[in-house]
Amino acid sequence: DHFKTVSLHKSWVGSLSMGMIFFCSPIVSVFTDILGCRVTAVGGAAVGLVGLLASSFVTSLGPMYFTYGIVFSCGCSFAYQPSLVILGHYFKKRLGLVNGIVTAGSSIFTITLPFVLSGLLDKAGLQNTMRVLCIFMFVLMLAGLTYKPLLPRKPRSARGSCPPLSQIFNLNIWKSLGYRIWAFGIPAALYGYFVPYVHLMKHVEERFGEDSNKEVLLMCIGITSGIGRLIFGRVADYIHGVNKVYLQVTSFFVIGLMSMMIPLCNIFGGLIAVCLLMGMFDGCFICIMAPIAFELVGAEDVSQAIGFLLGLMSVPMTVGPPIAGFLRDRLNNYNLAFYLAGIPPLIGGAMLCLIPWVEARSKRAKEEALKDVNQKMLAHEKPQEEPQGKTGESIL
Repeated sequence: DHFKTVSLHKSWVGSLSMGMIFFCSPIVSVFTDILGCRVTAVGGAAVGLVGLLASSFVTSLGPMYFTYGIVFSCGCSFAYQPSLVILGHYFKKRLGLVNGIVTAGSSIFTITLPFVLSGLLDKAGLQNTMRVLCIFMFVLMLAGLTYKPLLPRKPRSARGSCPPLSQIFNLNIWKSLGYRIWAFGIPAALYGYFVPYVHLMKHVEERFGEDSNKEVLLMCIGITSGIGRLIFGRVADYIHGVNKVYLQVTSFFVIGLMSMMIPLCNIFGGLIAVCLLMGMFDGCFICIMAPIAFELVGAEDVSQAIGFLLGLMSVPMTVGPPIAGFLRDRLNNYNLAFYLAGIPPLIGGAMLCLIPWVEARSKRAKEEALKDVNQKMLAHEKPQEEPQGKTGESIL
């Protein structure tokens, strides 16, 4: 009730929250490398708990920007990323399947939590609903305590308490050309990736009327996304090395084409089919992100590799949907917005196709360099053996 007078600005609180979760990811990766997964996750969940609890006592929108949009979202970011990194400490052969199972949990909550929250809001109100959600943040703190890293810690500098800059910001990940292509190719694809998820409901209202059962589309995306994470997570375990990136390429191609298909669907059943496919390959894209990072940079550097990628993703996630909204206001429909939204995923997918070729060329170059070093060592040892033999003969 306290926020009804400023309903036009309420959406910015959620937008700020989502943007901060991804924007903080590079900072989270640094803390994860320095403090470890357990301390980072538990501390983040505690900060999120404080932010959410403080938001439940706020009675105006201004402080809500800080308590929920910044404090709560930053805490969520610190709690989220270590959950991806810690999996690589425990699983190697089945890392794809494990990531699929873990990320599928978010799909389950995506489907069920809106119904729970709707009932809580009607019966308990916004403030009490936030206090109930604090229980989930406390559970995250307990879950973070179970993170026991198994990989050896990177050595710290003994000259002082503050680690050197080279340990704070890991520049080794940027030496990999394959990672650089991946880190910029995915954000390039995401300029159009999230447009259907943000504007689909409004498009359905304009095309099929306000009474259309548009919530079914969100359920279709959520259900098939969870199924896709389980299926493609398992499939990724059978694909060798960086060739896993072809699954992401396929995801971007399918989602790009389905975005272009949305304006062409004149019957609601066609739109359901499009959403089923989008959800399936959305799950594919999400569940193999961590396994690809492990393949490109290795287990020791994966934390900052994921962190910087998520940080770069925050820009297109924030910019893409508003551009689509601007086009809709100019043209009075979403047709051109959805057509254009399908282009960036196709371009980003084409960029990712270069990664296996680049990594194979880099591997061949390393093998040839190692072969040359071995040959030089053998050639250097032979002249040293000959004088020894001649000296022995003369003595005899």
